[in-house]
Amino acid sequence: MAADLPIVVGVDGGEPALRAVDWAADEAARRGLPLRLVYASLWERYEGTRLAQDPGKPSEQARAEDIVASAARRAADRQPGVVVSTDVQPEEPEYALIRESRSASLLVTGTRGRGGLAEALLGSVSLLVAGHAHCPVVVVRGPAAPPARARVVVGVGEQQAAVRFAAEEARQRGAVLEAVRAWRCPAHESTDHPLLTGEPARLHEQQASEVLEKALLDVPDDVEVHRRTVEGHARTVLVDASRDAGLLVLGARRRQRHFGLQLGRIAHGVLHQAACPVVLVPEPV
Repeated sequence: MAADLPIVVGVDGGEPALRAVDWAADEAARRGLPLRLVYASLWERYEGTRLAQDPGKPSEQARAEDIVASAARRAADRQPGVVVSTDVQPEEPEYALIRESRSASLLVTGTRGRGGLAEALLGSVSLLVAGHAHCPVVVVRGPAAPPARARVVVGVGEQQAAVRFAAEEARQRGAVLEAVRAWRCPAHESTDHPLLTGEPARLHEQQASEVLEKALLDVPDDVEVHRRTVEGHARTVLVDASRDAGLLVLGARRRQRHFGLQLGRIAHGVLHQAACPVVLVPEPV
């Protein structure tokens, strides 16, 4: 990715978005990048009618400008050395952020739940952006400030871009890179014969180890890597690995004739349940 492209954050005045601002400000300081805060809303559809009915109230655009200004002050207080810019756009937020992703190094969003499920449900804007952005997308879950030097976890498949991203994040943070590969032994391959017990499972575990080794060949020598092969459903394995982690990185493969990234069941489930920020890294076809 281009070294000088900003980290873009979608803000809406809510607490999840403010946690995303905190996370992005720290990341911008770590990378030496500018921070861009974007608020988008289709206020123009009803602005004229509202002002005619009650011209004494602040306009929706003024409210939006207050929101981004407040977020900018928060980012500046947290990381005074980061250059912060803001923008207010009269557009659907998901489409504005997807467009912003074309010229961003990272696109950061918060979560948006409803009622008591706020920590379990991902909002429609974040989910759509995560599925269609043109740069890596970070959905900030859990605390904005994880434990110092908390490990970076990468779910390893056939992808390489996610591993490269995770390795660089681990290097910048001085953290351990934990590479995880889930495997399962299909039921039809199991056997009750005493001489064959465990053979199918060992074969699948060996294949998982080989995939790990191949994916990690180009990880820099100065990054400490822990390898894990775990029996179980990938979604469950990765959600478990996210506990006490600083970051969880997944690859998202583009499909021809489809718009943007198409989230599979694993990524979708992890985005809803992970205990730490999750990064989806676009993978080439």
